[in-house]
Formats: sequence, structure tokens, C-alpha cells
Amino acid sequence: MQDSVSYLILASIVVVIYLLISQRKNKVEPKDHSTEIDNLKESINNSFNNMTSSFNSLSKDVTRDMTQTLTSVNEKVTAFNSQVENLNESQKGINKILAGVKKYGTLAEFSLGSLIKDLLPSSQYISNARMKEETNENVEFAIKLQDGVLVPVDSHFPVEKFKAIQDAHQEDDKKALTDARAKLARAFKDKAKSVNEKYIVPPKSTDFAIVYVATESLFLELTNYQDPTTKELLIQELMKKHKVTIMGPNNLSGYLQSLHMGFQSLKVQKHATQIYDDLKTITTRFNKHFDNVLVLRKKLEEAMSVVDSFGKDGRSIKRTLENIKDPEQPETNVETKIEDHSKHLKN
Repeated sequence: MQDSVSYLILASIVVVIYLLISQRKNKVEPKDHSTEIDNLKESINNSFNNMTSSFNSLSKDVTRDMTQTLTSVNEKVTAFNSQVENLNESQKGINKILAGVKKYGTLAEFSLGSLIKDLLPSSQYISNARMKEETNENVEFAIKLQDGVLVPVDSHFPVEKFKAIQDAHQEDDKKALTDARAKLARAFKDKAKSVNEKYIVPPKSTDFAIVYVATESLFLELTNYQDPTTKELLIQELMKKHKVTIMGPNNLSGYLQSLHMGFQSLKVQKHATQIYDDLKTITTRFNKHFDNVLVLRKKLEEAMSVVDSFGKDGRSIKRTLENIKDPEQPETNVETKIEDHSKHLKN
């Protein structure tokens, strides 16, 4: 805007100079140019006024646009700051979990509890189960098998040792990586030994226990670790020496699902056995009632025989009674018999 005003002033000066030069070239007598000068001044003033008006309008538009832009930028900055604060809070929460803050429990314990509670009914596991009555040590979870045998399941997640491996990977420090892996293996050897001593107590428990790790990356690290001296895999060593098997989220999920299917099959088998026992009981009772019916039938037949015999005896007695003569009418009876006999002869 300021450049436009400068150009206008410069153009006015050029016009004035041009008029002066033209007057000298024409060598005419000076005449009164006041009217032209006034017109020129008026034109210049009008131009200045128009330019000022345009400049003011442009200033307002620019001010409005700048205000809107700054407001939008401020809102975006505020939103960004809010997101950063949320991210910081989330990071604090993650740091608390990874640091094993007791208020929230460890990440591994949370993950283990979620898997077991999602895949098994509450009747099939015990939380904080005490395997030995003489101690105060409780295993995080114990899974119930048939006949009440328990499978001890505990979690372990040495965050700092696992983080040291990741840092060594990023820095491409092979020596630090080897040392970090050895320390992680030592941590799980100590854990397996502790689990064996505290929680494996046959026949109350199985002769093995499970140690759960919360991430597949940690599980992969453990399964790939090989002792540099014996060349034995870590998971094989833990199973042989301490009867402890390491499981990650995928392995434990598959194991729990197979257990759940087994529990369901046992329920079906139990119900089928119960139904079979009930049918056997019904059959036994039916046979007993059928035998009673046969006995009753025999009794009824004996009773009917007695009734028939009684009927025969009754008819015989009746005939005997009918043949008994009345002492007061002996002749009548004789005459009757003689007449009957005569009729018979005539016939």
C-alpha cells in the first residue's frame, strides 16, 4: 500500500516537471496556471483520499484475516498442548506400570489375570492360592484340574533387564547385548527355581508350573536364548532343572482354551454317566416291580383256584341239602318217585 502512494506522488511530480519543461520549450509568455495547478492538487488530493480509503479498507481486511488466522493458530496450539499433556499422562501411566507400581500391579500380572478370567470360568481357578500351608507365599493363579489338582501359574517381567536388551539393539552394541541377554536368562533361572521351591507340591499340585511373560517379544527372546557354554536352550534347561515351562500370551491362550474344552468334555461325560446310572436304577426298579406283578399274578391264580374249588363245594353242598327228606312228608316223596318211575317206563 505504501508503494502505491509513493508511485502516485512520483507520477504527480513527473507531471509538474513535464508542464514546466513544455512551457520553456514553447517560449510563451507566462500565463496563469493556477487553475491547472489547483486541478492537479485536487486530483492529487482525491487520489490520496482514494488511496487512503483503500489503504484503510485493506488494513481492516488484513487485520481481520490476521486475527482469524492467529485465533485458529492459537486454537490449534491449545489443542496440540492438550494432546501433549494427554500423551505425557499416558506415558506416566505406562511408566508406572513398567516400573511395577504396587498400586496397579505389574503389567504381566494384569495380562495374566485378563487371560485366565476371559478364558476360564471362575470355578476353574483360584487367585492368590497358597500352595504350602506352612508359608505365606501365594502363587498368583492356580488352575483346577480333575480331582482338584492345581496347576501353579505365576508371572515374571524384569523390565529393566529386557529394556537393556532393546537399548543394546538400538545402539548396535554386541557386547552389551550379550551381557543383557545373560542377565535376563539369569533372572528367569532364579524365578524358575523360586517357583519350584514354593509352588510345586504334588499331589496337591501338578509336577510342573507355568511362568507367564506378558509380551511375545520377551517370550521370543527367551525361547531363542542358548547357553553359550552348554549350548542348551533356556526353556529346556528350566523345564529339566526346575519343572517350569515359559509361556507367552499366545501359548497360554491356547493352553487355557484346551483346558476349557477338556472341562466341558468332562462335564458332558459326567452328565452322560449320571444319565446311565439313572437308567440302570430305573431298569432295576422296573424289573423289581415286574417280579412283584408276576408274584401277584400267581397269588391271583391261586385265589381263583380256591374260589373255583369253593364254588364246586358249594354246589355239592347245595345238592346235598336239596336231597335231604322232610321227616313229616315221607309218603309224598315216595309216591312222587313211583309216578316218575312209571312215566319213565311208559316212555
